[in-house]
Amino acid sequence: MPPLADVVKVAIEWPGANAQLIEIDQKRPLASIIREVCDGWSLSGAEQFALRYADGPQLYITEQSRGDIKNGTILRLAISPARAARQLLERIQSHGIDARLEALKELAKLSADPTFAAEFINMEGIGTLARLVESGTHFGEMLAFTLTAFLELMDHSIVSWDLISLSFIKQIAGYVNQPMVDVSILQRSLAILESMVLNSHSLYHRVAQEITVGQLIGHLSNQEIQTYAIALINALFLKAPEDRRQEMASTLAQKHLRSIILNHIIRGNRPIKAEMAHQLYVLQVLTFNLLEERMMTKMDPNDQTQRDVIFELRRIAFDGENDPTGTEKRKALYAKDYKMLGFTNHLNPAMDFTQTPPGMLALDNMLYLAKVHQDTYIRIVLENSSREDKHECPFGRCAIELTRVLCEILQVGELPNEGCNDYHPMFFTHDRAWEEFFCVCIQLLNKTWKEMRATAEDFNKVMQVAREQITRALAMKPSSLDQLKNKLRGLSYSEILRLRQSERMSQDDFQSPPIIELRERIQPEILELIKQQRLNRLCEGSCFRKVGNRRRQEKFWFCRLSLNHKVLHFGDLDESPQGEVPLEMLSDKIPVCDIKSVVTGKDCPHMKEKSALKQNKEVLELAFSVLYDPDETLNFVAPNKYEYCVWTDGLCALLGREMGSDLTRSDLDTLISMEMKLRLLDLENITIPEAPPPVPKEPSSYNFTYNYS
Repeated sequence: MPPLADVVKVAIEWPGANAQLIEIDQKRPLASIIREVCDGWSLSGAEQFALRYADGPQLYITEQSRGDIKNGTILRLAISPARAARQLLERIQSHGIDARLEALKELAKLSADPTFAAEFINMEGIGTLARLVESGTHFGEMLAFTLTAFLELMDHSIVSWDLISLSFIKQIAGYVNQPMVDVSILQRSLAILESMVLNSHSLYHRVAQEITVGQLIGHLSNQEIQTYAIALINALFLKAPEDRRQEMASTLAQKHLRSIILNHIIRGNRPIKAEMAHQLYVLQVLTFNLLEERMMTKMDPNDQTQRDVIFELRRIAFDGENDPTGTEKRKALYAKDYKMLGFTNHLNPAMDFTQTPPGMLALDNMLYLAKVHQDTYIRIVLENSSREDKHECPFGRCAIELTRVLCEILQVGELPNEGCNDYHPMFFTHDRAWEEFFCVCIQLLNKTWKEMRATAEDFNKVMQVAREQITRALAMKPSSLDQLKNKLRGLSYSEILRLRQSERMSQDDFQSPPIIELRERIQPEILELIKQQRLNRLCEGSCFRKVGNRRRQEKFWFCRLSLNHKVLHFGDLDESPQGEVPLEMLSDKIPVCDIKSVVTGKDCPHMKEKSALKQNKEVLELAFSVLYDPDETLNFVAPNKYEYCVWTDGLCALLGREMGSDLTRSDLDTLISMEMKLRLLDLENITIPEAPPPVPKEPSSYNFTYNYS
């Protein structure tokens, strides 16, 4: 008799017959099991059959995937992938329209299965679908199913996109360019073009010749295809040669892309879903990356054109005072003026712009402020140049360092992170959003300098405070630059000190021996409280996104812990849920007693194949896996850092191990400080009683949340 760990009990269905309840020995060949099932229903030709899941995606079961079968799974006996592929290939080429439509509908569904896809592709199925599209004889539903099947098959990366013909590209582009096309066809056409651009350098050029940005922008008013259109714009932007990106950005500006996105999407009447938020984030990153060239360009001290910009800054600030005639007098006057402008090198301020980053980008920002917000520029320069108390704020030095800080905060030059949705609506409210952002922040920096009564020796401290003010304000997601100004007004230096003190209290708390002893007594109770909160959160469950090659068709799955903490339930969902998902909807489960360990980051099986590209770093930081008997894994990528900490801590608590995330340490410090305040309230002399302290409030009386950012 095989070991119990190698046996799973399942039900197998066949149309028109009673289900068979059998035990599958996972050590037996799959073909032998299928033959036994066929014998049970007196079916001949067992080699023409296969097993599929009856629920969910209904994937075929192979020798490689059979380990995923769980006790209680319902399977279905079906014709083999090769036989199904052959039959569908014949039917989609038949003359009967109804038969062809049904075949294409079934093909669109089956093409997501990698086992079927491999068989269909081996029979030249993709070429057949491409010819159907190129013929131009398919319309409506038939064409939509054809494009869906084609996209699903290509997404398995079995066939190179480089094999796609020019006539096929022209046909797909034609659907995008036509004024009246069915939404489902338009969605799939845009998705196919996006995949071509992202997966093939040569196809990028062909698609770019067939599709204009203006045509894509025209689709943004249609809510059903907005996401697909922006995804293709981003793909073209991302893959464009460097010399073409600035040209493309100018075209996008001329076509008013920003205002269209602001009015039709950000301020539209529909909530922004995760995929749209990601595409807006990607567009934001790609737009800011256009600044990288200037950011990494050093100033040439011998370039008169570049030196003229510095002269212009001086002229605007000091109202074009008449220059003295003598060369020596002119040099002395310039040096004095450049010192008042706050440059480090008074004799040759061009040397201040030779460090990269921020390079010439800092000079661009300063010139924009001086010309567009001239009154603000003059006020900042003159009010500091006239001070005699060593508290003057060096405008030039501050502007250069601030530009570098803003580049770091907004990650200028970095590739977009996969799965990140961190776009800022305010950057879509102005055509010169970067420059306006700088202008707001330089005024903040000047104000903070005065509030801190800083001197030149305090420069780095002031910059640290300004960075914190800007970072905190951005985290509030202001919807406009005016809102950003309001947020920053509320984050004065005194408020930053208060926030720092509040957040640091638990670390710098009273260090006297009685207080330390009280903390040690409280800590186990608080840890148990946090443990129960984590477990309760796992019982509520969370939705996770399946990370694949293509983001445009999001797939989700949900996982939650049973109320008795004995079973992890999980299953696939068609869309992200709005509330709690009942256990009945989750078809798979893992007994907690079978869980061996929890691993994170690069130790996860699904992360070992990930490349070290920048866009994968964030995914790596959010990845964790549950390892369970016999040698199975359940792989997660958390939607954000908070969920990652909650789930990894909760799983550790479930296994009786230490919870060690940053979130737990923060919650522990916060709750201990709260409890100590309650216990020490109105007490001047603290003494620890011999008897144990009273039991704190029931866990349910604590309702704590932590905004992890």
